[in-house]
Amino acid sequence: MAPEQAAFQPKDAVGAAIKATMITGSAGALVSGIQNTLTKQNIGAWGVFTRTGGTIAVFAAMGGAYEFVNAASANLREKDDSWNPTLGGFFAGSVMVRTIPAVLGYGAGLAVLLGTFDYTGGKLTGYTKDPDMDEFDRKEYLRKNRRRPIQEVIDELGEGRGRHSYDFEAVYASPSLTVEPRYLWTWIR
Repeated sequence: MAPEQAAFQPKDAVGAAIKATMITGSAGALVSGIQNTLTKQNIGAWGVFTRTGGTIAVFAAMGGAYEFVNAASANLREKDDSWNPTLGGFFAGSVMVRTIPAVLGYGAGLAVLLGTFDYTGGKLTGYTKDPDMDEFDRKEYLRKNRRRPIQEVIDELGEGRGRHSYDFEAVYASPSLTVEPRYLWTWIR
Protein backbone atom coordinates (compact mmCIF):
# COMPACT_ATOMS: atom_id res chain seq x y z
CA MET A 1 0.00 0.00 0.00
CA ALA A 2 1.32 3.44 -0.93
CA PRO A 3 2.15 5.84 1.89
CA GLU A 4 -0.46 8.51 2.48
CA GLN A 5 0.43 12.02 1.45
CA ALA A 6 -0.12 14.97 3.72
CA ALA A 7 -3.33 16.93 3.21
CA PHE A 8 -3.05 19.78 0.72
CA GLN A 9 -2.87 23.27 2.23
CA PRO A 10 -4.50 25.92 0.00
CA LYS A 11 -2.33 28.87 -1.00
CA ASP A 12 -3.23 32.54 -1.20
CA ALA A 13 -2.81 33.11 -4.95
CA VAL A 14 -3.58 36.84 -4.95
CA GLY A 15 -1.33 37.63 -1.99
CA ALA A 16 1.53 35.60 -3.46
CA ALA A 17 1.07 37.31 -6.84
CA ILE A 18 1.16 40.79 -5.30
CA LYS A 19 4.29 39.96 -3.33
CA ALA A 20 6.01 38.48 -6.41
CA THR A 21 4.97 41.47 -8.53
CA MET A 22 6.54 43.88 -6.03
CA ILE A 23 9.78 41.89 -5.80
CA THR A 24 10.24 41.33 -9.54
CA GLY A 25 9.09 44.90 -10.29
CA SER A 26 11.83 46.17 -7.97
CA ALA A 27 14.36 44.00 -9.78
CA GLY A 28 13.03 45.39 -13.07
CA ALA A 29 13.48 48.94 -11.78
CA LEU A 30 17.09 48.14 -10.92
CA VAL A 31 17.73 46.71 -14.39
CA SER A 32 15.93 49.69 -15.96
CA GLY A 33 18.17 52.05 -13.98
CA ILE A 34 21.24 50.23 -15.27
CA GLN A 35 19.91 50.43 -18.84
CA ASN A 36 19.23 54.15 -18.42
CA THR A 37 22.73 54.74 -17.11
CA LEU A 38 24.34 52.94 -20.04
CA THR A 39 22.50 54.85 -22.81
CA LYS A 40 24.55 57.21 -24.95
CA GLN A 41 22.05 60.06 -24.81
CA ASN A 42 21.56 61.99 -21.60
CA ILE A 43 17.89 61.29 -20.93
CA GLY A 44 17.79 62.24 -17.26
CA ALA A 45 16.59 60.49 -14.16
CA TRP A 46 13.03 60.02 -15.41
CA GLY A 47 14.38 57.96 -18.31
CA VAL A 48 14.18 54.97 -15.97
CA PHE A 49 10.39 55.20 -16.32
CA THR A 50 9.96 56.85 -19.73
CA ARG A 51 12.64 55.29 -21.95
CA THR A 52 13.38 51.91 -20.31
CA GLY A 53 10.24 51.61 -18.20
CA GLY A 54 9.02 48.66 -20.25
CA THR A 55 11.62 46.55 -18.48
CA ILE A 56 9.95 47.26 -15.15
CA ALA A 57 6.56 46.27 -16.53
CA VAL A 58 7.83 43.03 -18.10
CA PHE A 59 9.65 41.97 -14.92
CA ALA A 60 6.62 42.75 -12.73
CA ALA A 61 4.15 41.05 -15.08
CA MET A 62 6.28 37.92 -15.42
CA GLY A 63 6.76 37.52 -11.67
CA GLY A 64 3.11 38.17 -10.88
CA ALA A 65 1.82 35.88 -13.63
CA TYR A 66 4.15 33.06 -12.60
CA GLU A 67 3.28 33.20 -8.93
CA PHE A 68 -0.46 33.61 -9.47
CA VAL A 69 -0.74 30.70 -11.91
CA ASN A 70 1.55 28.54 -9.77
CA ALA A 71 -0.59 29.04 -6.66
CA ALA A 72 -3.94 28.99 -8.49
CA SER A 73 -3.17 25.74 -10.32
CA ALA A 74 -2.05 24.17 -7.05
CA ASN A 75 -5.32 25.22 -5.43
CA LEU A 76 -7.46 24.01 -8.34
CA ARG A 77 -5.70 20.67 -8.69
CA GLU A 78 -5.16 20.29 -4.91
CA LYS A 79 -1.65 19.00 -5.59
CA ASP A 80 1.75 20.56 -5.09
CA ASP A 81 3.85 18.97 -7.84
CA SER A 82 6.00 19.96 -10.81
CA TRP A 83 3.06 20.80 -13.07
CA ASN A 84 2.33 23.99 -11.14
CA PRO A 85 5.69 25.69 -11.93
CA THR A 86 5.38 24.40 -15.49
CA LEU A 87 2.03 26.13 -15.96
CA GLY A 88 3.28 29.26 -14.19
CA GLY A 89 6.36 29.29 -16.41
CA PHE A 90 4.22 29.07 -19.54
CA PHE A 91 2.11 32.07 -18.53
CA ALA A 92 5.15 34.05 -17.38
CA GLY A 93 7.01 33.36 -20.61
CA SER A 94 4.03 34.30 -22.75
CA VAL A 95 3.91 37.79 -21.15
CA MET A 96 7.13 38.88 -22.84
CA VAL A 97 6.09 39.25 -26.49
CA ARG A 98 3.16 40.13 -28.76
CA THR A 99 3.08 37.66 -31.68
CA ILE A 100 1.37 34.28 -31.27
CA PRO A 101 4.37 32.13 -32.33
CA ALA A 102 6.65 34.02 -29.97
CA VAL A 103 4.09 33.77 -27.14
CA LEU A 104 3.93 30.00 -27.57
CA GLY A 105 7.70 29.66 -27.99
CA TYR A 106 8.73 31.76 -25.00
CA GLY A 107 5.96 30.24 -22.91
CA ALA A 108 6.97 26.68 -23.79
CA GLY A 109 10.65 27.44 -23.24
CA LEU A 110 10.15 28.91 -19.79
CA ALA A 111 7.65 26.17 -18.90
CA VAL A 112 10.17 23.46 -19.74
CA LEU A 113 12.94 25.26 -17.86
CA LEU A 114 10.97 25.88 -14.66
CA GLY A 115 9.16 22.53 -14.73
CA THR A 116 12.42 20.63 -15.11
CA PHE A 117 14.09 22.70 -12.40
CA ASP A 118 11.28 21.91 -9.95
CA TYR A 119 11.11 18.23 -10.97
CA THR A 120 14.82 17.72 -10.34
CA GLY A 121 14.67 19.11 -6.82
CA GLY A 122 14.56 22.86 -7.27
CA LYS A 123 18.10 23.47 -6.00
CA LEU A 124 21.23 24.82 -7.60
CA THR A 125 23.44 23.46 -4.83
CA GLY A 126 23.05 19.81 -5.85
CA TYR A 127 22.55 16.75 -3.69
CA THR A 128 22.07 17.45 0.00
CA LYS A 129 24.00 15.35 2.49
CA ASP A 130 22.38 13.52 5.38
CA PRO A 131 22.71 15.87 8.39
CA ASP A 132 22.66 12.93 10.84
CA MET A 133 25.71 11.20 9.34
CA ASP A 134 29.20 12.18 10.46
CA GLU A 135 31.35 13.60 7.65
CA PHE A 136 34.31 11.31 8.41
CA ASP A 137 32.10 8.22 8.38
CA ARG A 138 30.50 9.32 5.11
CA LYS A 139 33.88 9.74 3.41
CA GLU A 140 35.11 6.40 4.74
CA TYR A 141 31.98 4.73 3.39
CA LEU A 142 32.53 6.34 -0.03
CA ARG A 143 36.17 5.19 -0.09
CA LYS A 144 35.26 1.60 0.79
CA ASN A 145 32.31 1.60 -1.57
CA ARG A 146 34.36 2.75 -4.58
CA ARG A 147 37.64 0.91 -3.87
CA ARG A 148 38.88 -1.64 -6.42
CA PRO A 149 41.92 -3.92 -6.15
CA ILE A 150 45.02 -2.45 -7.81
CA GLN A 151 45.66 -5.55 -9.92
CA GLU A 152 42.15 -5.27 -11.39
CA VAL A 153 42.78 -1.65 -12.35
CA ILE A 154 46.19 -2.46 -13.88
CA ASP A 155 44.76 -5.39 -15.83
CA GLU A 156 41.95 -3.25 -17.18
CA LEU A 157 43.86 -0.05 -17.93
CA GLY A 158 47.49 -1.10 -18.13
CA GLU A 159 50.20 0.97 -16.58
CA GLY A 160 50.06 3.59 -19.31
CA ARG A 161 52.57 5.22 -21.65
CA GLY A 162 53.42 1.93 -23.37
CA ARG A 163 54.31 0.05 -20.18
CA HIS A 164 52.78 -3.27 -19.38
CA SER A 165 52.35 -4.93 -16.03
CA TYR A 166 55.20 -7.38 -15.35
CA ASP A 167 55.26 -10.49 -13.27
CA PHE A 168 57.70 -9.22 -10.66
CA GLU A 169 58.09 -12.60 -8.96
CA ALA A 170 59.32 -14.13 -12.20
CA VAL A 171 61.75 -11.24 -12.70
CA TYR A 172 63.08 -11.64 -9.14
CA ALA A 173 63.53 -15.38 -9.59
CA SER A 174 65.55 -14.94 -12.79
CA PRO A 175 69.20 -15.99 -12.19
CA SER A 176 70.51 -13.55 -14.78
CA LEU A 177 69.06 -10.59 -12.90
CA THR A 178 71.44 -9.05 -10.40
CA VAL A 179 69.51 -5.83 -9.92
CA GLU A 180 68.39 -5.07 -6.40
CA PRO A 181 64.60 -4.75 -6.00
CA ARG A 182 64.82 -1.05 -5.10
CA TYR A 183 66.33 -0.35 -8.55
CA LEU A 184 63.93 -2.65 -10.38
CA TRP A 185 61.55 0.06 -11.57
CA THR A 186 64.32 2.12 -13.12
CA TRP A 187 65.70 -1.02 -14.78
CA ILE A 188 62.35 -1.91 -16.33
CA ARG A 189 61.92 1.56 -17.75
